Parts: sequence; C-alpha cells; structure tokens
Amino acid sequence: MTWLLILALLIGLLALAWFRTPSWLAALLAIASLAGTIWYVAAWPVITLYAIAAVALTVVAIRPLRRMLVSDRLFGWFKSVLPAISDTEREALDAGTVWWDAELFSGRPRWKRLFAIDKPTLSAEEQAFLDGPVEELCGMLDEWQITHELKDLPEEAWQFIRDQRFLSMIIPKEYGGLGFSSQGNAAVVTKLATRSLSAAVSVMVPNSLGPGELLMHFGTDGQKNHYLPRLAKGEDIPCFALTSPLAGSDAAAMPDEGIVCRDTFEGEEVLGLRVSWDKRYITLAPIATVLGLAFKARDPEGLLGGPENLGITCALIPTDTPGVEIGDRHLPGGSIFLNGPTRGKDVFIPMDWVIGGQERVGQGWRMLMHCLAAGRAISLPAQSVANGKLTSMTTGAYARVRYQFKQPIGQFEGIEEPLARIGGETYRMEAAHKLTLSALDHGEKPVVLSAILKAYLTEANRRVLNDAMDVHGGKAVVEGPNNYLSIPWQSIPVAITVEGANILTRSMIVFGQGAIRCHPYLLKEMQAAQDDDARAFDKALFGHIGFLISNLVRAPLLALTGGRLSLSPVSGPTARDYRRINRLSSAFTLIADLCLLILGGKFKFKETLSGRLADALAHLYMASASLRRFEDDGRPAEDLPLVQWAVSDSLNQVENALLAVLRNFPLPLMGGILRLKLFPWGRRHHPVDDRTGQRIAQLMQEDSPGRERLINGAYQSKADDGLGLLLQAFDAVLKAAPAEMAVRNALKVVPSPINVDEVVGKAVATGVITEEQGTDLKRAQELTAKVIAVDEFTPEEIGGRQAMQPPVAKAS
Repeated sequence: MTWLLILALLIGLLALAWFRTPSWLAALLAIASLAGTIWYVAAWPVITLYAIAAVALTVVAIRPLRRMLVSDRLFGWFKSVLPAISDTEREALDAGTVWWDAELFSGRPRWKRLFAIDKPTLSAEEQAFLDGPVEELCGMLDEWQITHELKDLPEEAWQFIRDQRFLSMIIPKEYGGLGFSSQGNAAVVTKLATRSLSAAVSVMVPNSLGPGELLMHFGTDGQKNHYLPRLAKGEDIPCFALTSPLAGSDAAAMPDEGIVCRDTFEGEEVLGLRVSWDKRYITLAPIATVLGLAFKARDPEGLLGGPENLGITCALIPTDTPGVEIGDRHLPGGSIFLNGPTRGKDVFIPMDWVIGGQERVGQGWRMLMHCLAAGRAISLPAQSVANGKLTSMTTGAYARVRYQFKQPIGQFEGIEEPLARIGGETYRMEAAHKLTLSALDHGEKPVVLSAILKAYLTEANRRVLNDAMDVHGGKAVVEGPNNYLSIPWQSIPVAITVEGANILTRSMIVFGQGAIRCHPYLLKEMQAAQDDDARAFDKALFGHIGFLISNLVRAPLLALTGGRLSLSPVSGPTARDYRRINRLSSAFTLIADLCLLILGGKFKFKETLSGRLADALAHLYMASASLRRFEDDGRPAEDLPLVQWAVSDSLNQVENALLAVLRNFPLPLMGGILRLKLFPWGRRHHPVDDRTGQRIAQLMQEDSPGRERLINGAYQSKADDGLGLLLQAFDAVLKAAPAEMAVRNALKVVPSPINVDEVVGKAVATGVITEEQGTDLKRAQELTAKVIAVDEFTPEEIGGRQAMQPPVAKAS
C-alpha cells in the first residue's frame, strides 16, 4: 500500500503538470490528498512526501509568500542579465499579432482555434475581376516581348491597369479603390504572376508596403482625401524608398536624414524638414509621381520641443519637388519591372507631408512594421504560389507529352520524383498562403507567420522552378518567346532578397522575434523588468515555471507514445498527423524554452540554432495548414497523396531541425539526455514512400479534378504561344491516348511526329482505329512537335559581334 500511495502521488503530480492545472486548484488537491493519507494512517515516509508536495504547491499558490521567497529575489538578477533592446527592436516586437504560431509554441495546440478561421473564399466581385479584367490583362502580356524588346509593359497594358484600378486593390471603395480582401489581392497577383512577373510586380507594389497602405492606417484625413482617390485612379503612381546603399537588411541603420527647420514654402514660412537621401532598388521609382520616403529625423534646434534624435519618419513627396532626383533604371535579374534609385539633397518638405502629420514624426519604423506584418504575407508568397501552379501545370503536361525511349518521360521514376516534389510543394505553399490570408481577413496581423511565408515559400519557389527546369531539359534552357520557364527561373533571386533577405529572415526574425512574441510568458517577463514591475514579473515567472514543468512532462510522454496520448480534432486518414504535430510541438517548445533559459541574452547571437528552430516552427505551421486545406477542400480522396507528401515532408524537416539543435545544444550532456527523452525510438518521421510520389506524378499528368484544384487560379493561355501550345498538346495527347494504345498493340509501333501519317494510314486501313481517331492522333503529334521545338534567332536578332561581321562565303 505504501508503494501504491507513492505511485498515486507521482501520477497525480504528473497529471497536474499534464493538464496545466491552476496553482490554487493544484494546492487544494494536494492538501486534500495529504489529509487523506493522514486519515488513512499511512506510513510516515508517505505522509512526508505528500506534505512536501502540499507545502510546495501552497507556496506557489500564495502570491505574497512566493514573491518573498522566490520572485523578488530573482527580479534584480533578471534585470541585470536582460539584454538591451533597441527602439527599433522594441517597435518590431510590438507590431502585429500572434495566432496559430503561438499555439504551436504552447506545446499544446488548440486545434479549435485553427478551425475557427473562415474557409478561404473570394467574393463574387473579386471572382468577377479575376475572370474579367485579370484574364484580359494576362492575354495582353507577352513576357518575352516585355523583357527583351520593350523593356517595360506595353503602353496599352499600363493604361488598362490604370483604367481597371489594378493599383487600388487595397484602397477602400469610399476613396475610389476596389476594396479587395487579402484573398482577393493575392489571387490577382497569383494569376498575373503565372503570366508575367513584370506585370505582377508592377501591380503588387502599390498594393503592398507603400504609400497607400501607410496612408490608410496612419495618414491624416487631409492626406487620405487628397492622395487615395488619385492613387485609386492611377493619376498618381507611388513608390516607397527604404533601402540605402549602406543600409540593406539593417534598414534601421539608414544614413538618410531630415533636419527639422523653418523655411519658405509657397510664399509662407512654415515648419518642416530639410531631407537628404540616397536610396536604391526602388520599384516603380522611374515612373513614380509620389515618393514615399523613410529617413531619420533630427531636431537639433529643439523646434518640436522634444529630443534631438526623433527616429525614423515616413513622408510623401511629389517627385516634381525641386531637388528630388529619380535616377536611371536598375535591371533586376530575369525581369524588367521598373526599378531604380532616387536621391535628394537638402530637399525642404513642409511638416504636413509627413505621413500622419507632425505627431507621427519618429514613428515611421512602427508604422512600417505594422504594415509589413500583413503585407509580407500577401505579395511575395503569391508569386511563389504562382510559380508552383505554373510548374505543376507545365511540367505535368510536358512530362505527358514528351516521349523518350518510346514512352512519356513522366512514366520514368527519375521524372516522377521531381514531379511529386513540385506537386507536394505547390499544395503546401498554397495551403499556408491561403490560411494566413484568411487570418488577415479575420483581423489578425500575424507578423511571425508573414515572415515564415516570405522566407519559406520563396525558397520553395526556388525548388519547384529548379525541378521544372530539370524535367524540361533543353526546352527550358533555350531562351525565346516559347520558353515559359526561363524568365521565372532567372527571377528567383528577386523574391529571395527583397523584404528581408531569406538568410536574415530565417536566422534572426522567424524564431528570434517569434520566440519572444509567441512564447506565452517571455515577453511579459521582459516587459515587467523594463517597467520595474515586480508584481507582473512574479505572475509571468511562475506562469513560465509551470509552463516549463508541464512541457517537461508532456513532451517525453508524447514522444514515448508517438503522440497517441493527445487528441485529434478529426477522424480518418489524417487523424494520426494531428497527433504527430501535437507531439513535435511539445518537443519543439521544450527544446526552445531550454535554449532560451540557458543562453539568455546570448541567444540573440546564436543564429544557427535560431535558424534550425525557425525551420521547426515554420514546418509545424505549414503541416498544420496542409491539414486544414484538406478539410476545407472536403477531404477529396484524390488529394490524399498531396497532403500526405506535404505533411510528411514538413514533419521530417521538423524532426531533422530539432535533432540538429540537440546535437549542438548549449549543454552537450543535457542535449544527449533530451534526445533520449524526446526521441526514444529514434527518427520516426520520414518522407512519403515512392508509391505516394508516383500517385502525385500520375495526378499531374491527367485531366483530373485533383490537377485542376492544384493549378486553379493560374492563367491558362488559349493562344498559340508556348504555354498555350503545351496545354493544347496535353489535351490532344490525352484525347488520342486510346488510339495510340490501339496502334501500339496492333502494329507494334509508337506514333511520332515523323511517322504519324504513315502509321495512321495503315491503322485506319486495317481497322485498328477510326478516321476520327486518326485525325486526333495526327493533331496530337503535330502539337507535340511544336511543343518540343525551341526558338531560333538570326545573328541580326541576337546582335553582338557575329551580327556586325560580313557573312563568310561558303565553299563551293
């Protein structure tokens, strides 16, 4: 009985930790248990153990007592070791909200919160815009002509963009804009990007981080009433200048400066700023009529009555203002969207040109971080999703149309493997993107999730394009009007670099910022220390202690049982995946918490560890999003291989990242112990098997609902251009497939563009196929020949040295 009572105590304590029981309830239960053991007249060692547990839990439950004994003693030490936080870091931490990322960081995600967000949908107006003006604009665009001949969008395309108000998707209708949701905005960019990156970038920039969004959130009524209608109509073209030659990723280090002063403006002496700047990489700067500018404001004469260094400030400056210089153009790799530098020297601007007016001087960084929390989740991820859809559509079709060794290349396992990756990556990218957009439309500003989407979807964009290039081979290498992959592939570095280079975003922002924002207690502890609030520190500290103890219990038990002790919100083929995420979420939270506790302020400089933990958090989110998408789509059985690929690959990467952290743990011995506790059965999360990959590859080569769901939202050309010919050939080859099989079986020959006339004639004459089937077979081979052809250029068209030399006489 003694051992049973000790076991009961142990199980009870574990249960309290597992369920994260409030301290007051835990203390009451412990006292009741102690009373029970005394009444039962248990052995004194048992009573002693129960008494220790009851006293400890009672101390924790009585706040004045625990403050006197613990938290007040630790408060001074915590303040002394807390690393200094700069103003820009504090403003970044204050920006946006946390949502599902915080649930994953809890180690005990509440799936109801994930499913509380509405299913991604477009309004009737947004869908009509996609089916009408967006479809029409795509038909006007020829990316080869844009990139290699015009070096810009055609004038008629620019006029159409203005007339149809493409530049005002985020501007409310009351100001003449379209007032689209985040879903609608992203859907437009996605469809455009499958046709022309140059057009997509030109449209997305005014609808992303820039003057329009800053004005809507922070502008004065006068600024909104003046600029927003003009921006909506395309009368003003905006750009926003942030990056300086000496301040790229470290944008807060910009040397650009505005000095508060008085000067004459329009015949009157007014208060303003004399601004000097040197900016580069500014999209739309070459044609902008209004320049959004970020600079550091200083008030050396104290004209505003505050400190001298006021901080980063944002202003709107008409580009025809004396002293504003719009430089020559940059040529971004692989694309030709309008981009260039802007400079100014001692340009005077009145104070009411500051976005938000004088009261917003010095608040520019906070304003930018607020807008970036949302904007970074929309445009660049939309481009990545677009390339996923483009590569899924084209590579699946090309693998079916292109024959080698007497069969479609898509039937070779070496091709099936990259096809499966393209399909799985595309499914996962769109799932994460749409879920985050739904959160935005629900009112969230998920700053950490937007950083995850920017970094991890643009990396996936790189991978799907690389795989597509490999499958297409020489077809994608030779440039020309019929090459639909070369320009997107060359443009990869643009998305990787802008809005926070991926190396920086992964190693410093996703987890570095996410750990503080998503952790339920860390930010509260830091704020209490900065505010010198011992009472708030006590509450946060003991919450943190209970949180850590709970995860110390939950994580090993979930690891030991493979997550079976946790609950799944659904039944069926994906239920196990929810429990696997529960298990890895708990392990991630415990490992991350211990790293932060051990390293303290030094963790800020442990970018390799931070990057690995970012990988884990990002893939936990993308796995969750893939499962949510499967439910939103109605659990189509045909999509099961796609969701299995997406979730299995993500959880494999989570496991790899966590094991890499443990191998390089700050305390090696503790890392080894944690590895045994959290991964007692070794590696348990593997990529999908080959059969699942083959099913994905087959889905991508068929005219099926699964393929249509995967590429839905992409522009599908009906013209005789490179993409249009491929889609025509794909349809024709599928239609002619029964006739082809009949010919192969009866005549033992494979139809090809070279022999198709002879083969069809013989097959029709012998009754193997009908004349109608013969016509279908001829058309399939004719279109296939056009698809596999590549572009050729004369020396004059190519230019260069060869074009300038006289032709060499040929030998007779």
